[in-house]
Parts: sequence; structure tokens; C-alpha cells
Amino acid sequence: MNFDYSPKVQEMRERLLAFFDAHIYPNERRFFEEVETNRRAGNAWIPSRLIESLKPLAREAGLWNLFLPMSSRAPEGLSNLEYAPLCEIMGRVSWAAEVFNCSAPDTGNMETIERYGSEALKTRWLEPLLRGEMRSAFLMTEPEVASSDATNIQCRIERDGDDYVINGVKWWSSGAGDPRCAVYIVMGKTDPEAGRHVQQSMVIVPANTPGVTILRPLSVYGYDDAPHGHMEIALKNVRVPVSNLLLGEGRGFEIAQGRLGPGRIHHCMRSIGAAERALELMCERAVSRVAFGKTLAQQTVTQERIAESRCSIEQARLLTLKAAYMMDTVGNKGAKAEIAMIKIVAPNMALKVIDWAVQVYGGMGISDDTPLALMWAHQRTLRFADGPDEVHRNSLAKLELARYLKLPGAKVQMPITRGS
Repeated sequence: MNFDYSPKVQEMRERLLAFFDAHIYPNERRFFEEVETNRRAGNAWIPSRLIESLKPLAREAGLWNLFLPMSSRAPEGLSNLEYAPLCEIMGRVSWAAEVFNCSAPDTGNMETIERYGSEALKTRWLEPLLRGEMRSAFLMTEPEVASSDATNIQCRIERDGDDYVINGVKWWSSGAGDPRCAVYIVMGKTDPEAGRHVQQSMVIVPANTPGVTILRPLSVYGYDDAPHGHMEIALKNVRVPVSNLLLGEGRGFEIAQGRLGPGRIHHCMRSIGAAERALELMCERAVSRVAFGKTLAQQTVTQERIAESRCSIEQARLLTLKAAYMMDTVGNKGAKAEIAMIKIVAPNMALKVIDWAVQVYGGMGISDDTPLALMWAHQRTLRFADGPDEVHRNSLAKLELARYLKLPGAKVQMPITRGS
């Protein structure tokens, strides 16, 4: 495995860093001020003029749709390993990825339609998404069941002639609050009597379909993430053509596994960027703030946390790069252990670094005067998004134990200890 940046990636990385210096960092607070101005005027759910003004500049800079590998519709797409250092930079500011058309859940939805959709669906939905003309949402999680087990979902997708009729309630439908959100990918059950992992299907649902009702936005530690939002949505007798089905009936769980692999590693890449930003802020504060006659940087506890942060970031970055390399070389299924590992490691690592940065800032760190509080809320949420830590740990443990259970019926032999 060679994780050196190729000349192409190195040049793109420098170009992206320059873009951040020129357009992202100077406008970081302006984005939130714009949202707050809209909120005071009575509607925070308005697309950001700032982000829309920066998108053409990103396209001109050749920093557009970098996330999608091996697609004729997005020739600028990079491999997972190439994309990793660029996605990491995008994670340094919470809203930055959208500027480059590389934000969730659109990236996962675009990759899903590219991999599993018909040509007609790609023309209708994928192409305008790739152009940044609309947004999308992914509707899987439900309030009434433990959705960490995707086989629990209750939303029904029933065939009625040339249509599917959908009934259910979804929540944490990220992106559905944006008025530009024009399309949903919905996961539901087409055959509750089938095998446990072939009951589910996925279908494309236009957001303006009759029977779709947005019930409410959900907040994350007090943040509603407007104008993006995480919505609770009711689907009542929603009709879509059978041709809107992705891949085939009973293949929704299969699609979910394929979709969530890239989504998970993209989150982890951005987590590393957030942690790097937090460490920078920690160090800047530490060298400039005096307490008990010394700068915070001279305090041993601060030095230890800075050193531990650097070690943790480097470890997580290497594991992310390994997972990306595996996805590129043996596919998402072959890299499932590495993807599970990094999904466990990266958000927890970022939370630790951000928390230590908050401590260095003191009371200011828990306010909105720095990006740290919002960064912490986002990273804590990632311990649920695309599967909670516990599910990934269980999956990883089963993969590990499988190495010791080579024969049907084999048992792990426990060591004999004194007194047994």
C-alpha cells in the first residue's frame, strides 16, 4: 500500500486549500449569519446565497463531483484513495462540502442511482444532482423501530398494477428540509414473508408526490441544521411507478450495504478534517492564553493532550487510507472490516480532540463564538449515522471470530485456568 499523494492529488489538494483560504474560511461565520437572518425573518429554510455563489467558483477550479469514481457522467470523479485527502479538507468547515457538490446525503444518493438505477432514472435524477441543480434525501430510519437493525423497518412498499404504494413514517431524513430537495430514496418492505434480508426494497420518490408530508424538523443538540435539516416525514398512500424501483424487489438491504460503505468512509474523512481543525484551534489558543502565570501551552496537561491528539489523528488517517485503498482494490464488500473499523474509530477520535480543544477555550468553547460546539454535535451524531458504534463493533467481532470458526459447529476453546 502506497499512501503518497500522486502529483495529481497533490496539485488538487493545494488548489483546494487555496480555495478554502480565499473563499471558505473568510465566509465561515457569514453562512451562519445568513441562516440566522432568515430565521429572524420567519423562515430559516432558504437555500444559502453564499453557498450558491461559491459553487460556480468551485466548478471553475475543477473541484466538483470529486467523490464519484468510475462514472462516465462524472469524469472528474476520483478513486476513494485519491479523494480521501480532499474530503478531509472539506470536513474542516461544516458546510463546505456542499460548495463542491460533495455533501451527504447527496453523494450517497448519487452513487446509489449510478450503481443501481436504470438509465431513465439516471437521466431524470442523477444528472441534475451532479449539476447541483437539486438536493436529495435518504429515507431509511423510522421512529417506531430500532432502525440500527435495518430488517426492522415497517414502511410498506406494495405493488398495485403499474405502481408501488408506500405507507410509513421516516425520520432523520437529512437534507429533506432544503426546499431544493426534489427526490427521496425510500427503503421499505415489499415482502414481509420473505427471508430476513430480502424483504426490503428501495424506490425513488419525487419529493412533491401526493401523500408526502414533512411533519417536523429534528434538532441535533439544539442545532436544526437549517436549511439542510433532518426531517420526520409521513408517507401515506404515496404512488410511484414500478419503474422507480432500484435494482429489483428484495434487494434493498443489498443496496443499503453498497450505499453505506462510501458514505461511511466519506464521513470518516471529514471527521479527520474536523479533528485537524480542532487541533489547530487548540494550539492557537494554548500559545496565546495565560493562566496561573504560564501560557496554556506551557501546562503539562495541555501538552499531553496536544501530543495525544496528533497521535490519534495520524492513526485514524492511516486506517482511513487503508480502508479507501481496500475499497478501490477489492471492493466495498472485501473492505467491510476496514470500513467498520474506521467508522468506529474516526468519530470517537474527533470527539476526543474537539472536547480537549473546548477545554482549552473554556467557556468560549461551548458557545457559538468558535466552530467547536457545532463540530462536537456533528461528530457525536456520527456515532449513530450510517449505523451506531455497537452495530459496527458486533459486525467486526463476528468477522474476527470467523477466523477461528473454520468448520461448521466448531467452538472456541476457552483456556483452562486455575481453580476451574
